[in-house]
Amino acid sequence: MMLGTASKMSMRRQLLLGILLPLLILVGINAWSLYQEALNASDIAYDRSLLASAKTISEQLDVVGYDNDAQIRALVPYAATEAFESDNQSRLYYKVSHLNGTMVSGFSELPVWKGQIPAKPAYAALVDFYNDTYQGEEIRVATLLQPVVSEKGRAMAVIQVAETLELRHTLARELLIGTLWRQALLLGIIALVVVSVVQRATQPVRKLSEHLENRSEHDLAPLAFEAAPQEIQPLILATNHVMQKLQSLLAQQKGFVRDAAHQLRTPLAVLKLQVQSAQRGDTPNEQSLQDIALTIDRATQLINQMLALAKVEQLNASILPTWTDFSLVAREVALELAPLMVVKNLDFEIDTEISGVLAPDWMLRELTRNLLSNAIRHSPQEGRLKLDLRPHGEAVRFSLRDEGPGLSEDLQRRLFQPFATGDTRQGSGLGLSICLGIVQSLQGEIKLRNEPMAGSVSGLNCEVQFKRADPKTS
Repeated sequence: MMLGTASKMSMRRQLLLGILLPLLILVGINAWSLYQEALNASDIAYDRSLLASAKTISEQLDVVGYDNDAQIRALVPYAATEAFESDNQSRLYYKVSHLNGTMVSGFSELPVWKGQIPAKPAYAALVDFYNDTYQGEEIRVATLLQPVVSEKGRAMAVIQVAETLELRHTLARELLIGTLWRQALLLGIIALVVVSVVQRATQPVRKLSEHLENRSEHDLAPLAFEAAPQEIQPLILATNHVMQKLQSLLAQQKGFVRDAAHQLRTPLAVLKLQVQSAQRGDTPNEQSLQDIALTIDRATQLINQMLALAKVEQLNASILPTWTDFSLVAREVALELAPLMVVKNLDFEIDTEISGVLAPDWMLRELTRNLLSNAIRHSPQEGRLKLDLRPHGEAVRFSLRDEGPGLSEDLQRRLFQPFATGDTRQGSGLGLSICLGIVQSLQGEIKLRNEPMAGSVSGLNCEVQFKRADPKTS
C-alpha cells in the first residue's frame, strides 16, 4: 500500500504542527480582533472629546432672524480645540453651517455632512459620528445638530468637528503591541510544553522503532507490550501477529523445501540407475527407454505441481475479485481429461448449472484438474465417476464422487499435507495441498469423506463450497 505525503512526515512533526499551527492562527485572529477592538475603544474615547468640542462651539453661537431668514454668528474660542493640540500628533478642524449648507465659520473645504442622525444615538444629543477624508487624510467627524435660540431669532446649526486619526491609530498599535508581546510569551511557553510532552509521548514509539531496527532478521520472537502505552499496544499486537504468520510461513517453506528435495532426489536416483542399467545392457533398450520416460514423466508432474503450489501461496494476497462461471470451467477440464477416463473405461456423469464465484479462472481450473485427476487415478477399471456442480442457497457446491478405495484413518489425519499420498507410484502427494491452498485463498471449504455411491462397497466424496456471486459484483 502506498503511503501519502502526509504520512511520511514524522509523528512528532505532525503533532507539533497539529497543535502549534492552530494556536498560531488563533493568535493571529485574536490580534486582528484586538486591534479592531482597540480602534473602537479609541473611537469611543475620542468621540466623546469631539462631541464636547462641538458643544463648546455651539455655546458660542448667536442667531438673528427666524428659520430660513436666520443669520447665525459664531465665535469659536481656543478652548474648543486646545485639548487636541496638546498631543502634537493629531489635527483638529471644525465647520459651522446652516442646515441648508450655508457656511458660517470654520474650514470651508471640510466635506458637507450627508448622513443622518442615528435612531438611537449613543449620547443625549443629535450627533452623528463617521469617518471621512480631508485633504487626502482620513479623519473622524462628529456632526452635531444644535438648535440656536436668542431673543432675536431661532435656527438649526450644523456643527462639524473633525480630527485626524494618528493618535487613535497610535493608541491602538500600542495596545496591540503590548498584547502581542504577552501572547508571544504565552505561545513560546506553550510551544516548549508541547515539544516536551510530544517528545516524551513519542519516546516509546522511537524505542520500538530502534528495537525493531536492531533486531536480527532471523528473530521473529513476539514483542513485549505490557509496559507500552495503550495507544501503541494494538500496533505491537498486530506486529506480533504478522511475525507469527511469518514464522509459520517460514516453517512451512522450510518443510516444503526439505520434502521437495527428498521427493526430487528419489526420481533422480531412479533415473540414474535406469541410465546405468541401460548402459550396461541389463535390460533391452526399448524397455529401458520406456522406464526412463516414465520416471521423467513422474518427475515432470512433481515439478509442475510444486510450481503450482508455490504460485498459489505467492498469489494469495493478490487475488482479483473476478466473476467466473465454475460450471463452464468444470466442463472444459472434464473434456481435457476425457482421454484418461477412456483408458480406464470409466462411466463418467457430469451435471452442472451456471454457478458464479469470485475467483480467477486459472485457480478454479487448477482445482478441478487436480481433484478430477486424483479421482480418475484412484477409480477402478470400468468404475463410475460423478461430478455435480450447482448453486446451493448462498453457496456454490462442487461434488465429485468415485468408486475408489477411499481414505485410511492414517491418511485422513495428514490428508492435505504436502507429499502425503497413499500410493507413491501413482502420485506425488501435492495435488490435495494445491487444492487446499486454492480453497483457502478463495475463503471456501473442502471436505473429503468415505461415502460409497449406491451399489458400491467403497468410494470417496470430495465436496467443495464457495460463496455464490452475482455477475454484477465483478
